[in-house]
Amino acid sequence: MASDVQAAQRSHTLSGGTLANDVLRRLREDLISCVLKPGEKLRFEALRTLYGVSYSTLREALSRLSSEGLVIAEGQRGFYAAPISEEDLLDITDARVILEVECLSRAMQRGDANWEAGIIAAFHKLDRLEDSMGEELRTTPDWDRLHMEFHDALVGASGSPTLSELRHLLFERARRYRRISALVRKEPRKKSSEHRIMMESVLSGDVAAARELMERHIREVAQNVLRNGLQVSGKPGV
Repeated sequence: MASDVQAAQRSHTLSGGTLANDVLRRLREDLISCVLKPGEKLRFEALRTLYGVSYSTLREALSRLSSEGLVIAEGQRGFYAAPISEEDLLDITDARVILEVECLSRAMQRGDANWEAGIIAAFHKLDRLEDSMGEELRTTPDWDRLHMEFHDALVGASGSPTLSELRHLLFERARRYRRISALVRKEPRKKSSEHRIMMESVLSGDVAAARELMERHIREVAQNVLRNGLQVSGKPGV
C-alpha cells in the first residue's frame, strides 16, 4: 500500500503541469456547459474529489478562470461560478462585436492566399461535421472546436496578438451563453448557411457586408437567449 501511495505521489509530481492543464480544461468546460451552475459556490472539498487534484492545483486553476471571467473570487468567502445575467450577456456581446469586426476588417486588408485557403479548409471541416449530425443538431465538443477554428481562421490575418488574445477570452466567455442559447432554442439552428455566406463575403473582399454579417451572427445568440429566457436546463440544440 505504501509503495502504491509513493508511486502515485511521484506520478503527480512528474506530471504536475499536465494535471494542472487538465483540471483547468475540465473546470472551464464544466463552467461553460453549466455542469457547475452559474452563481454556485465552488467548494474545494467537493471539487478536489471530483477532479482528483490537490488544493493548490485547484486553487491555481480557479484563479486562472477568475482572470478569464468564468469564476468570481470573493476574498475569504471563496470562489463562485460567475453568474449569468442579461446585463453580462449584452456587455459580452457588444464587446465581441467591436473586437470581432475589427479583427475581421484587418484580416481582410492583410490576408493572402494561405489565409483564404485556411478559411475554406476550416469551413469544410465544420460543414462536414454538421452534415453528419443530421437535422437534429446538437452542441458537442467536436462542434465547439471546429466552430472556434472557423472563426479563428476568418480573423487569422489580423496581425494583432493583443486583439487576438482579448477576442479569444471573450469568445470563451460567450461560449457559455451559446450553450444556454442551445438549451432554450425552440428549433435547431442550421448555422452552416450563415457560415458559408460569411465565408463568401470575406473571400470576395466585401468588407462592409462581412462586418454586417459577423455582427448579426454574434448578436443572434443574445437575441435568442433574451427571447426565450436565461435558464440552464433543457435539451440542447445548436
